[in-house]
Amino acid sequence: MDYLQNGITVKFFANGVEDSQIVRLIDYKNVNNNTFYVVNHFTLIENAERRPDVILFINGLPLVVMELKTPVKDEVTAENAFNQIRNYMQDIPSLFYYNAICVISDLSTNKAGTITSGMDRFMEWKTKDGNYEETAYASFDTFYEGMFQKERLLDIIKNFILFSGTPTNRFKVLAGYHQYFAVKKAIEKAKVATQTDGKGGVFWHTQGSGKSLSMVFYAHLLQEVLESPTIVVMTDRIDLDDQLFTQFSQCAQFLRQEPEQAESKADLTRLLENRSVNGIIFTTMFKFERGEKPLSERRNIVVMADEAHRGQYGFEERIIMSKNEAGELEAHTSIGNARIIHDALPNATFIGFTGTPIAAKDRNTREVFGDYIDVYDMTQAVEDGATRPVYYESRVVHLKLDTNTLALIDSTYDVLEEQSDKETIEKSKKMLGQMESVLGADSTIDSLCSDIIEHYEKYRANLLTGKAMIVAYSRPIAMKIYRRILELRPEWKEKVGVVMTGGNNDPEDWKEVIGTKAHKEKLATRFKDNNDSMKIAIVVDMWLTGFDVPSLATMYIYKAMYGYNLMQAIARVNRVFKDKEGGLIVDYVGIASALKAAMKEYTKRDQSKYGDMDIAKEAYPKFQEKLQVCKDLLHGFDFSDFINGSPLVKARLISGGVNFVLDPHEPERVDLFLKEALLLKQAHSLCSSMTLERERAEAAYMEAIRSTVIKIKHGGDGGRTLSLNEINAQINELLKAAIQCNGVISLFDSSKAKGEIFSLFDPKVLDEISKMKEKNIAVEMLKKLMLDQVSVYKSTNVVQSEKFSEKITKLMNSYYNGLITNEEVIKELLKTAEEIKNLYKNGEKLDLSQEELAFYDALTKPENIKDFYENDELVALTKELTEQLRKNRTIDWQKKETARASMRKMVKRLLKKYKYPPEDYDFAISTVISQCELWTDKSEISQQSNVLAYPMNNDGLQAVADRTNQFPKH
Repeated sequence: MDYLQNGITVKFFANGVEDSQIVRLIDYKNVNNNTFYVVNHFTLIENAERRPDVILFINGLPLVVMELKTPVKDEVTAENAFNQIRNYMQDIPSLFYYNAICVISDLSTNKAGTITSGMDRFMEWKTKDGNYEETAYASFDTFYEGMFQKERLLDIIKNFILFSGTPTNRFKVLAGYHQYFAVKKAIEKAKVATQTDGKGGVFWHTQGSGKSLSMVFYAHLLQEVLESPTIVVMTDRIDLDDQLFTQFSQCAQFLRQEPEQAESKADLTRLLENRSVNGIIFTTMFKFERGEKPLSERRNIVVMADEAHRGQYGFEERIIMSKNEAGELEAHTSIGNARIIHDALPNATFIGFTGTPIAAKDRNTREVFGDYIDVYDMTQAVEDGATRPVYYESRVVHLKLDTNTLALIDSTYDVLEEQSDKETIEKSKKMLGQMESVLGADSTIDSLCSDIIEHYEKYRANLLTGKAMIVAYSRPIAMKIYRRILELRPEWKEKVGVVMTGGNNDPEDWKEVIGTKAHKEKLATRFKDNNDSMKIAIVVDMWLTGFDVPSLATMYIYKAMYGYNLMQAIARVNRVFKDKEGGLIVDYVGIASALKAAMKEYTKRDQSKYGDMDIAKEAYPKFQEKLQVCKDLLHGFDFSDFINGSPLVKARLISGGVNFVLDPHEPERVDLFLKEALLLKQAHSLCSSMTLERERAEAAYMEAIRSTVIKIKHGGDGGRTLSLNEINAQINELLKAAIQCNGVISLFDSSKAKGEIFSLFDPKVLDEISKMKEKNIAVEMLKKLMLDQVSVYKSTNVVQSEKFSEKITKLMNSYYNGLITNEEVIKELLKTAEEIKNLYKNGEKLDLSQEELAFYDALTKPENIKDFYENDELVALTKELTEQLRKNRTIDWQKKETARASMRKMVKRLLKKYKYPPEDYDFAISTVISQCELWTDKSEISQQSNVLAYPMNNDGLQAVADRTNQFPKH
């Protein structure tokens, strides 16, 4: 990417003197000076031979890879295209050295990402011209014309792709369409502002939509369009300054310079005074102080202010009266922060970045920055998949707060909104002191902690990664909550942490809990780690802005907040993560009215869609709707005994429900049920605390069926790539849920001694499957076992695996089309299993090992080939061929094309020695060569795959799980 974006510095000698120039791989200024090719099914041969659907070449470089899926098959989606590109990265890795953008499409879904993007990070491009109102989804022509106009594609490659992350975990970022167009608008505004009034505008992109990276893209592009600008990135909090500085530092290569952080007022002065060009300087606004002369009068300084809101950037000067030590009244002049900063940098351009809207009555912000450049609201971000919606649950009643307390909280919000003069501030301090005594009472804290623990354990602990945040009213209350939780759950020592600033006057016993800055950084790392045991963070102010943990789905609020502070806080739970339905805010202090007030400043469609986020009104009805849909899809199957039935009855009903869903005569039912049951699960994740016992039981039943069907059909969630541990766990659970516990059969006799050997195709085992009452499950299980075995076999024998794969596919098509019954397909599958087993006996008869048998099959594949040779000749050729390849086993065939070419020559010489093949059978060579290449690529696997027996353990289930060591991952 560095070469693509910035060119390559090449040294050379001219007239005996060393010189250097930059060679540009792409001419970004003259678009037509480049060559553009769109190539269909371009063949690449590396670890395997692959043909990506479409590759875009610019100046001969394959910069874009597109994988396209048919729109006419329900079971084939853009996710299959994503998985295929991931496989290409293993099979033809060299292609991706050059890759800038990956595209996946099935006509209805069209998304772009990078080589490091997960499926959830592939994004649509929803506009051709930057107008993205009401774009719920992108049509394919909008996507392709929006991204792949020549000039725009070059602009994206040069200015809107970067690498970020830590040194050990780098990832490649492609800007979203909202970032691209907003930054472009902001740049045009900056060009004008630097020559006129210095008002660069306000950039409002809702929290979680990538605002920090938008700031990086903006800073990068500023350097292209302005003459060596100096960029000052300004925040109003030290922790925000650190977070933003870290983000910019991770992108230093893209920015072409190292950002600097002002450590003090004097340091800020040093960095700005007498500087004539360049520089990206980070500072908090409080490091500016009024001086006799400006720090710099240059026009090409751009101040990027993060979270640009009133109270932080005032121009006004106010007279404040106060008494001195002698009791005399004195008048002091208070100067707004914006005035101080503008005096220091009088000709600078100011742009404000914010995740929340600016209040209509907030004139100060507009005086500093001007009007909105671009608005990307919550509705659009959720529709784009950039963020998740946030929902609200009130638990005030569980604390039994009296009406006077609730009235006090409401009036506190009003005071917080107007903290402007000293009198109001003093009044608020008094009210907040009352709040502290009420909310910090031992009995109230006890009720709060007991309810949080119950709510968390019942409804949130097992959701996603179980991460949750508790927002405490104050530092003392945070410590009280922490200690009471550990009294109630002493085993949670590693699970709960407190994150807040320390003070010199803190009690001594706080020090151990609060810790040092390094301790807080360690807690942050642990909380961001999805697998870490730290699950619950208790915070006061820290981590409520700019701190992202995508899997965080729950926030317990025990603090009065208002306006953008409240919206910033609740946005901690709106990040995208896997199948997260949304974030849940659990309210213990009555923030509903403050939420509604804050929403008044949002766009009309945000107000209409998210003005009321109450789960009782939003998520719970959706859950009930999806539950009814799932029940309707099971119409004709009675599962009513599931709720009160014994474990045996429940297991039988799960198996029966799975069997019903897998009915081949209702092919649309299974995909529809899987889709609706997933939506049911997601909706239930938000409102499980208010569902009825019967509803919870029915939802659990639907999830058991959904999970079991997926395990049977795909071996995992939607066919995604699974780790070996996941496969083992899922197959174990499948056998327990679908077979062993249903009271009909037990696949394996658990009384057999550990270490006893048995064959996968033991007739007794397969006979037990064939006798299952649920025939549809039996068919799917047999099919899966057979195809898995054929996949294993393919690692060694290309001829026989193709034969059996075709046979099983034809059988299953006949079954799904209703041409044969499930009894007939089971019979044929069992017959095929017997044929596979007999293959191993054929090798023994010919005195051939399994790898030798694979070459024998390749040599004898052509029809009537045995008429030309004695069998002894074919066996001798097989053994010599295998031995020659075995001698060269140490060669790295996968990486050395010359070695592969030598292998092919060696094979052809040997075949010629045996006068193979006969005349008119030249095509036979390709089969033999294919088998040889397969053997060289998979030699280690082929050594393992001839072991078809393995030890049993006591419960009889691990044997099948262990066998998945031989399965190719799905």
